[in-house]
Amino acid sequence: MHVFVAGATGAVGRLLVPLLLEAGHRVTGISRSAAGAERVRRQGASGVQADVLDRDALHRVMAAAAPDTVMHQLTDLSAADSAATDRLRREGTRNLVDAARSADVSSIVAQSVSWAYAPGDDPADETAPLDLGAGYPRREMVDGVRALEDTAAELETAVLLRYGILYGPGTWYVPGGPVAAALAGDPDARFLGSVEADLSVTSFVHIRDAARAAVAALGWPSGPVNIVDDEPAPARAWLPVFAAVLDLPAPEPASGQQPWARGASNSLARSRGWEPEHPTWRSGFAAQQA
Repeated sequence: MHVFVAGATGAVGRLLVPLLLEAGHRVTGISRSAAGAERVRRQGASGVQADVLDRDALHRVMAAAAPDTVMHQLTDLSAADSAATDRLRREGTRNLVDAARSADVSSIVAQSVSWAYAPGDDPADETAPLDLGAGYPRREMVDGVRALEDTAAELETAVLLRYGILYGPGTWYVPGGPVAAALAGDPDARFLGSVEADLSVTSFVHIRDAARAAVAALGWPSGPVNIVDDEPAPARAWLPVFAAVLDLPAPEPASGQQPWARGASNSLARSRGWEPEHPTWRSGFAAQQA
């Protein structure tokens, strides 16, 4: 299969490209920079410089590549720029889907998130509604996720990977990363985690497990699927473990709970054969220091 990867040099994309090649797929990966496109070529794929926000250029690149399917792994999370990420979810997805249609491509695998669900008492499965009644600023994120998923679903086959909080190489949750800086007391660092309240529940997923799920999803039916590990956990459980791995003091989490922070269930992904190499953040965090 010829896979067109948008976001080929992002945190997931840089691991995804070699995994796709190892699985026997042909890959065309795009990057906004010439250096990024060259990095994709060094991995053994076809690297093309293109910006998904440049609609006309993207149409030309998609038509020239003539792929079988599109892999959407676009974010701007490295800079913690929620507005830029929201624009990619809205405009970038719109441009990708329109370019795919114009090139007679009928399938897409798209990166979404697992923390946009409406409040509930248990970890959410894929039948739970999105939190469309949320107040601002959360509502802006949820609306962006809905726009991404609705636009992707215009294609005949659209697998929507609702990732948990990503950790591992290239994410915020690494030694020396922004969350570590905040835990170390850096006055210029702000906590970039999902929730600090002690009862708020988070679902994590290692970055490599996220990439492995994207490869597997090429054979999955349409619809959303949570890509999270086996242990949704409140901050009072996971934050001290993460701090201990980094040999940093654990802060006292803010008391209380965000009602929407409920975690997610991976039962559907597991029923399709996906199994995380890091089934819990407990071992996954520790592996980062190995």
